[in-house]
Amino acid sequence: MAEQQYSPFIVGIGGTTRPGSSTEQALALALSAAECQGARTQLFGGEHLAALPHYLTPAAQISIEGKALVEAIRAADGIIIASPGYHGSISGLVKNAIDYIEDTSKDERAYLDGLPVGLIVTAWGWQATGSTLGALRSIVHALRGWPTPLGATINTSQTAFEGGSCSDAGAAGQLAAVGRQVHEQALLRLHTHH
Repeated sequence: MAEQQYSPFIVGIGGTTRPGSSTEQALALALSAAECQGARTQLFGGEHLAALPHYLTPAAQISIEGKALVEAIRAADGIIIASPGYHGSISGLVKNAIDYIEDTSKDERAYLDGLPVGLIVTAWGWQATGSTLGALRSIVHALRGWPTPLGATINTSQTAFEGGSCSDAGAAGQLAAVGRQVHEQALLRLHTHH
């Protein structure tokens, strides 16, 4: 089948300014699960996000980092967004990266129209995970994307990430499921559009 020969391209966006953050490691694990299913992936982690200037308007001069992010989003068959829960919502760093999607507003496929979007939230405690996941889902809906059925919420007061692995089997399973769901939905979308 032709769709099995095509490898969906899944873009991961997320992290914090701290290198090797739990958020970025969680995102990498979800992308890895998608790769195991056959996806091609690209991760825009905390270092890249921290280098992005504040988003201005589509008419503004775009940075090299911004251009790379927007071009990857344009080429994506699926997206995974990972944010820490800061004060009950997404971080400014991640929101700024999401704001760059505005540059696709005049494209044939505007924003994230029809794309599967996996969501991951890490927070020190449960309260911020739920409200942050809700905020991310609202943003994805506004951008015309399809949040996957499972959104991974990770309480980092109980779960540790070290060297690219997760100490909690349940949390690791959630992250793998997010990656698989984005891959599966991307394949379904490609099959119906080609």
